[in-house]
Amino acid sequence: MIRTVLLSAVVALALAGDFEEIVSHVNSLNTTWTAGLNNHETFDDVKALCGTYVKGHPEYKPSNLPVWEPEVQDVPTSYDLRTAHSNCTVIGKIRDQSACGSCWAFGSTESFEDRRCIATGEDIQFSPYDTGACSGAGFGCSGGQPTEALDWMVNTGVVTGGDYSDMNTGKSCKPYSFAPCAHHVPATAKYPACPSSEYTMKCARSCSDSKYSTAYTADRKKGAKAFSLRTVNAMQLAIMQKGTISVAFTVYADFETYKSGVYQHKTGSALGGHAVAIIGWGEESGTPYWIVKNSWNEQWGDNGTFKILRGSNECGIEDEAAGINFA
Repeated sequence: MIRTVLLSAVVALALAGDFEEIVSHVNSLNTTWTAGLNNHETFDDVKALCGTYVKGHPEYKPSNLPVWEPEVQDVPTSYDLRTAHSNCTVIGKIRDQSACGSCWAFGSTESFEDRRCIATGEDIQFSPYDTGACSGAGFGCSGGQPTEALDWMVNTGVVTGGDYSDMNTGKSCKPYSFAPCAHHVPATAKYPACPSSEYTMKCARSCSDSKYSTAYTADRKKGAKAFSLRTVNAMQLAIMQKGTISVAFTVYADFETYKSGVYQHKTGSALGGHAVAIIGWGEESGTPYWIVKNSWNEQWGDNGTFKILRGSNECGIEDEAAGINFA
């Protein structure tokens, strides 16, 4: 009875949007991560960025990608693609989905561009806007699934695309056209407050940068094979052998307050599904973790990244792992 009352109080707390209480509660637990007070947004603001369909969502479709099932092998205690492949600056690049639930397009496109750089040596950004608007793997800013986007990248291909700052520079076919903004942190001159209404995407099978000299169809690049992963060891081997993998997980109210350490869900209700990219792993004070890059720019979390508990399917992060190969 006491446990039920406590749980009900925690849920009510989250629904009330009381970030100060969440931060205080998490930090009082002396758990594996530290919470901090970010911008005073509502939980609806967080939900708008959680544009990935996970199990239980009415639009969710189980992945039909073939499963890569390698024999279990020993892996190092820690591994970081950013240092293992320092020639590929795209791996460490933290992007910004802006006021758009396009995380599913970012997680898949980042896996594509990172793994392609490792395979070819070409340090090129590709277009989350093209993925979000034209892949048919979702509904643009309203949500989608990274696994279906990766399949599209094999069958159709995705064009090059930098960030908002790259618009009209002639550097890529379809740079991201939504301005970066402050995600769950106070607004600054560099990152103003996100608009109150969500953007929408429209598919145009042409380059949006008029200064870019390559035609849209000629600019497309394809992967050779997309695949899903079922075990932690397979995820580690896939990362170590060929690069970044795409994953999805359930965001709870306390995740928004993450500052450092190894995240584990401690309080608050589920707000939606979110797609991100895993670039390595390690241990902190004996706690195993994944290194994950988010798409809320570098001001959020640990310079735009976070660590999350590895090996226990924390928030479902080991349920929807996938990648793409180029040979």
